[in-house]
Amino acid sequence: MPGTGLDPNHLEARAWIALQIELALAPEAAVRSLRALGDPRRALARERPGAKLPESRIDAARDAFRSAGASLLPFQGQGYPERLLRIADPPVLLGVLGDPRVLSAPSVAIVGARAASVYGLSVARSLAASLAAAGVVVVSGLARGVDAAAHEGALAAGGCSVAVQACGLDRVYPAAHRGLARRIAARGAVLSEMPPGTPPRGPYFPLRNRIISGLCAAVVVVEARHRSGSLVTARHALAQGVEVLAVPGPVDVPTSEGPNALLRDGAAPVLDASDVLAVFGLSPAERPAPTPLPASQRAIVDALHHERASADELARRLRRPVAELALDLVELEIGGRVRCDRDGRLRAL
Repeated sequence: MPGTGLDPNHLEARAWIALQIELALAPEAAVRSLRALGDPRRALARERPGAKLPESRIDAARDAFRSAGASLLPFQGQGYPERLLRIADPPVLLGVLGDPRVLSAPSVAIVGARAASVYGLSVARSLAASLAAAGVVVVSGLARGVDAAAHEGALAAGGCSVAVQACGLDRVYPAAHRGLARRIAARGAVLSEMPPGTPPRGPYFPLRNRIISGLCAAVVVVEARHRSGSLVTARHALAQGVEVLAVPGPVDVPTSEGPNALLRDGAAPVLDASDVLAVFGLSPAERPAPTPLPASQRAIVDALHHERASADELARRLRRPVAELALDLVELEIGGRVRCDRDGRLRAL
């Protein structure tokens, strides 16, 4: 397995951090010079002749990496993901929280709409859980909606997940996902190519998306409108030679526009996890024999055996808060006891 990268305290780290600060937004130019010259100082001098980067700025970035406990993965250095070396515009320097070794494991990206339907969230969670149970790392972008559902599904199944951010590693976007980011780093990795202190800005997300696809053997789009950033990830994947798959959706639903367009253009359909695992020549992990359910989950299954219901209806019927109920529902979906239909209503299996 690859090592854990470059310690921020290492003397060489300063040169890489300086190059990241100056050229994170111009990776093709930086990598061209790195390949020609083999040294971050010379590459920076070639691409930014006469640049005078304040030492204090380099120190601040290094201190931020150090205080976060980050590993640094410089281009072509120890621990740098081999798959990213094959794309046209590899990141100059990756900051990583967690275990950098997971970046070299078999991986699939699950991406989709922020404003996803209940059905879309359910599909993302259950698909991620099945992939994680088969030993596949689930990669996404930590955004609301499908991204978060994919991360949660992988973690709930006891697997690893990777979150790629479009801001500095010392930030979390959205801020509401700080807890999720910590849990991802504890079981996988959170990473960014941006210098510490970089805020999330519109142009950074398409750049981030090329890393999501570049790390993976396949990209799965669950729900996406016609101009969704998820389709940018799919386009990056096609350019990188990464397989694109999509979950079919109703033709009259806006968030089906993206996946259905991809399917029309030749993407492979995803009806269950086996369609994705086939990319690796794997089969879904066999489910263990059913175990007795806790009383709170048994009550949910019994209620849904009687009649389908939305989460809100179920909460009223069982006289439980929706937020509390949601935790049990995620576990039941992953365990194959409950399914969310396309209309957002839940049924027992």
